[in-house]
Formats: sequence, structure tokens, C-alpha cells
Amino acid sequence: MIKVYGIANCDTVKKARSWLDAQGLPHEFHDYKKAGVPEALLSQWQAALGWEPLVNRSGTTWRKLDEALRAGVVDGPSARVLMLAQPSVIKRPLVDWGDGRLSLGFKPEQFEALRRG
Repeated sequence: MIKVYGIANCDTVKKARSWLDAQGLPHEFHDYKKAGVPEALLSQWQAALGWEPLVNRSGTTWRKLDEALRAGVVDGPSARVLMLAQPSVIKRPLVDWGDGRLSLGFKPEQFEALRRG
């Protein structure tokens, strides 16, 4: 089962979910705002993707953070603390394709390639 992680009101998450629906691909949605960030999975995501791609440095949440807090995000542990405290800073959507593959963000051509395996 495909699992989409993100925030319900995020436009990119909405586009990704709509694309999956249009392709007839069933999926579950995990809303960070309602259900929090799954800590064990965050560790797995960091191991698989690295901490840097997970932190959305171009997003509104990052830009609104205090400069000292942003400067303190220098490695996996410091990024983890921030992502748990501020889930909106995680790049969205994070998709677990159900077969060990993960993706970040949404581009139709990327999703099509992942759908095909």
C-alpha cells in the first residue's frame, strides 16, 4: 500500500494525492498536523534519504524560523529535533511506495516512473 506523508492543506500534497487517485492507485494519507511525525519512520527516512533532503529550506516554515535555530540545523540529530518539533519543515509529500522505495516532492513524471517500478 502506498502511504503519503504530509499536511492536508499543502498544495503539493493535494496534487500528489489527486494524481494517485487519477491513476487508480489506492493510498493512505498520514497528516503530520493530526497524527504527528512517526519517530521510528523519521529515523528510517533519514537513513534512506539523508537528513538534508528532508529539510525543506525553501518553505515558509523554514523561512519563519529564528535565524539561530536555522543555523543550529547542521546534522542528522539537530535536523531530527527540528522535524519532530516543526513537522511543516519536512519536504512534502514524502511517499512510501510500499516496496521499500521513498520519494520526496511531487512531479507527475517522477510519480509515473515510480508507479511503473
